[in-house]
Amino acid sequence: MAAPALQQPSFLLANLKADWTIKPLHQRCHELSKIIDDYPAKELHAIFPWLVESVFGSLDGILSGWNLRFLQARSAEYNIAMNFLDPSGAMMKLVYKLQAEEYKYEFPVSYLPGPIKSSIHAGVLPDCPLFHNKIQFPMSGLLLLNPFEYYMFSVASSLIAPKNYPPGQHGSCSDSAYFVLVDTYLKYFLPTEGNVPPSPFSDTRRTVASPAPRSPSVPYVGYGGHSTSLLKRHITHQPSVNADPAAQEIWRSETLLQVFVEMWLHHYSLEMYQKLQSPQVKEPFTPSEEHVLVVRLLVKHLHAFSNSLKQESISSSPSAHSHSSPLEELKRVVVQRFVQQKLYVFLQHCFGHWPLDASFRAVLETWLSYIQPWRYTGEKNNMQADVQNRTVPDKWASFVQENLLMYTKLFQGFLNRAMRTDLVNAKNALMVFRVAKVFVQPNLSEMIQKAEQLFLEPEHAILQRQNRVFLTPSHGGSFLSSRQPVGTDSVFKVKSHVYSLEGQDCQYNLMFGPDLRNNVLKLIQIIAQARQTAKRISDHSTEMAANNSFLSWFGVGSSDHNNIFSRGEMDDMGEGVKKTHEFLDKALDYLCQIFRLNAGQLSQLMVNVASVDDVGASKQLPDCIPSENGLVLTDLGRLQIINGHRRFEIDYHGDPELQPIRSYENAFLVRLMFQISSFINARFGDHMEALCSRQDLLGCIGRHYLSSSSKEVVQRQKSPVTRRIRDRPLRARLSLRFLASYRTLLILLLLYMLFALLSFGALSSTGLVLIVSFLYELLLNFFHKKLKIQ
Repeated sequence: MAAPALQQPSFLLANLKADWTIKPLHQRCHELSKIIDDYPAKELHAIFPWLVESVFGSLDGILSGWNLRFLQARSAEYNIAMNFLDPSGAMMKLVYKLQAEEYKYEFPVSYLPGPIKSSIHAGVLPDCPLFHNKIQFPMSGLLLLNPFEYYMFSVASSLIAPKNYPPGQHGSCSDSAYFVLVDTYLKYFLPTEGNVPPSPFSDTRRTVASPAPRSPSVPYVGYGGHSTSLLKRHITHQPSVNADPAAQEIWRSETLLQVFVEMWLHHYSLEMYQKLQSPQVKEPFTPSEEHVLVVRLLVKHLHAFSNSLKQESISSSPSAHSHSSPLEELKRVVVQRFVQQKLYVFLQHCFGHWPLDASFRAVLETWLSYIQPWRYTGEKNNMQADVQNRTVPDKWASFVQENLLMYTKLFQGFLNRAMRTDLVNAKNALMVFRVAKVFVQPNLSEMIQKAEQLFLEPEHAILQRQNRVFLTPSHGGSFLSSRQPVGTDSVFKVKSHVYSLEGQDCQYNLMFGPDLRNNVLKLIQIIAQARQTAKRISDHSTEMAANNSFLSWFGVGSSDHNNIFSRGEMDDMGEGVKKTHEFLDKALDYLCQIFRLNAGQLSQLMVNVASVDDVGASKQLPDCIPSENGLVLTDLGRLQIINGHRRFEIDYHGDPELQPIRSYENAFLVRLMFQISSFINARFGDHMEALCSRQDLLGCIGRHYLSSSSKEVVQRQKSPVTRRIRDRPLRARLSLRFLASYRTLLILLLLYMLFALLSFGALSSTGLVLIVSFLYELLLNFFHKKLKIQ
């Protein structure tokens, strides 16, 4: 590289672009670090947008950048990338260097989440203060961002950009460079201990600050409130000339938090949610499992950040809040003011639209992390104790009240999902167990019931106390306001929370009310049925494992052609069934504790399930309605099939000779034996018919070897949709398909080897094989008839 004083910015950018494709990552990062240190901000300004795009990829997903989402810790480039992007690394140095000169960068509005984009296009400024003074007049479709904002928008956007999976690149999300980088930024800019480190480019003459710092005397209001016109909001949010410099210390923390929340959670508007609460509503954005896992990381850290609030700040009066540090003030309101509303709508959408499979575990754990803030207090004994035996401290009652719908409405949503999920699957059973284990924690159900009682308190009783309206985030109110009397504070918290999220005309369904209790009883019955289904599968897999033992190679075991499971698959199935039993048993116990079901109610449910099983429910058809076109499944029948309680017996109803070639058969031999059999049957069909019609020993032997098709029909007569097969005329024929089975070929090989050791020739060995096979079939047929008579 030439000396900084001699090189123009255009040449610098051109050289960097040329080097980017030919030099290895470590060399590129080393040269970039040196350039960032040596060049002035004026020349670095031109390369900044290109460098950010080259690292995090383009907003449209065409350019993948460094593929941080697929860069795993085991990769050689992992540490190089992480050191360059570290909060104290070269990239952040560049951000601060440009920030000190107040450069602006354009970010297209079209790449913002749907509700934000729609609001801006409608001429209304979004609720979040992050967008104040960022939009050009007249509307240009671009946001003007400072370097720090532009960088964080690019970091957040790379998670939701369209994915171009590199071939062969897979790994755990929690081990990816992107996941670790987000975690690092959260811990640095939202520290649980100490303050945010100052910018390295701030001094006594100039402080690197937000373009519109918020005065500490102004509470965190307006976030999530009703929008007004762009012009009005533009004027009211001009920078405060007399803003306290202390408030500027955490502008980076607020910016990072708001960018992450808006870009990751604000994809569904609250208004649309309140109008259209239906799983059938199609949304333009569908979060990925990786997206949800990063949201969970954000939720967990914000709980830890909020719980690190100093005790004196917690116990101080509202009037003393203005004297607390800006970081402590942010800790007090970060979860309720910034995250709660958007996360609730985000989770509601996921609960209603996510596929009914095990990938829902990511959404589930995000929800469970949010409703258990006591898990992230930093207390070692708190983390090590068993969740079930750990009593939720009374101090968390206020959090439960302010987040009541997170507990009750989302629990109802999960209950509806669980009743439509195959609980015989161990992964699905685990999710039911996880939810039950969380809600069974001592004192939690009492807190929820108390919060519901506060919500149901009559309106007139509250109006008599102090005739005023509820001040919610959507009406410009603040939970931090000292105007709320202490006696009614809890009531207002609950009611304002519910009304702001569900609307003033919402019909609240009590979690411990009769309707939800009936659904819980249905779920318990489904769990009991799933346990019995799992037991039948376990018994069947054990039986099949025994039949497929080494002795079955000699014809002793089962010869079921419809068995599609290998030995390894049956072992995995048996292990999964054991886990299913364990999860469902504990979930059943926890649900009974949560909803206080007595032993009599539970035993009655168990008796009902057992009685249904005793009459052979597993062998009955699913619930159907006869129609002109045959049997039609009812909703109950579909539920029975989904949960494995009943099923249709699926057998091959066609010609046994024409059934698909099995994995244990040789395809060439199957076709060859079919041609030979067809030739013999066509040539000697009349003679075989005459032989089978005889009533002596020869006729019995002929019917055994030449009438296998009749046995198939007798077994199929149990099917209600194939009754016409009964009237089909049967014809004696020879089937040689068994000679194409690898098992038969191996047995023949072993027999020929045995006879060879005994000095028998090929011709005599073939005769002995035929005699042994004939005698074996006679004995097998004889004992089969004896057992049938008994």
